[in-house]
Amino acid sequence: MRSIHQITGTAARDFLQGLVTNDVNKTSEGLVYAAMLTPQGKYLADFFLFERDGILHLDVASDIAASLVQRLNMYRLRADVQITETGLHVQQGTGRAPEGALSDPRHPALGWRLYGALQGDDGTDWDAIRVAHCIPETGIELTPDTFILEAGFERLNGVDFRKGCYVGQEVAARMKHKTELRKGLATVAIDGAAPVGTPITADGKPAGTLYTQSGNRGIAYLRLDRAEGAMQAGNATVTYPTD
Repeated sequence: MRSIHQITGTAARDFLQGLVTNDVNKTSEGLVYAAMLTPQGKYLADFFLFERDGILHLDVASDIAASLVQRLNMYRLRADVQITETGLHVQQGTGRAPEGALSDPRHPALGWRLYGALQGDDGTDWDAIRVAHCIPETGIELTPDTFILEAGFERLNGVDFRKGCYVGQEVAARMKHKTELRKGLATVAIDGAAPVGTPITADGKPAGTLYTQSGNRGIAYLRLDRAEGAMQAGNATVTYPTD
């Protein structure tokens, strides 16, 4: 389930621009994927932004909507910004896009999103698509311990390194320019199955965590320096890379 809010007021655009990982001005071109971070650079929420009739809208998973709005209001202070829930719903699909639909900016395989009175999807196997393209999901791969670059946000068009400052920006920029990522999400091959959140070990040493699975593949958070050969996740055997 998704929750759609509108952000209005004379300061709405500047307010969001100083808080989120992507460039709010890109909403004039289509749907924008972004996140909000802690000052320490860790994930708080991910969402879509879009513009309708000159008003900014925010599409977020329902189970984190209240905490996100609370955090946004904490930063609002005296700014002329109002955040209100709308009656809009979202439809998703990967077939022919209906009139008014917006392309999902994370990956072409994720199809389109249409905002209106109806909700649901066209029966697409979303887990299969996410696993195939290593696309994290709110509350599964994306948790309060997540650093967005380790979750692939640059590849998913969820962060803009030229837009200027936002909360947590210094940490994200440092990870981009001054370090080599040694941990991160990756698609792995699986022989067997294991519950989401099962620890992965390599030669008895911690090597990561297994998350969403589809068929004989899954998304895992890996310590890349240990992700060699056959690894164990409960009763399942995990290998990376997949070929």
